[in-house]
Amino acid sequence: MSNGIEREVLDCIGALCPTPIIQLSKAVKTLESGKKLILKADDPATKSDLLAWSRLTGNQVSVIDETTFEIVKA
Repeated sequence: MSNGIEREVLDCIGALCPTPIIQLSKAVKTLESGKKLILKADDPATKSDLLAWSRLTGNQVSVIDETTFEIVKA
């Protein structure tokens, strides 16, 4: 059953820094404002990189767990 919320998933598991941020930046460009994207990444630097990227771009980042992040395009 669909709850009406569609989220694109970007799987970067196994990709090393800076690949997850580069791929995320490209994917976010295709989203409309307010749309959500789930990033899956297991590189230890991803969390801190995402927080810095969020401050620079204005996009919102929420940490779901150690390898899963929700991004909302500004």
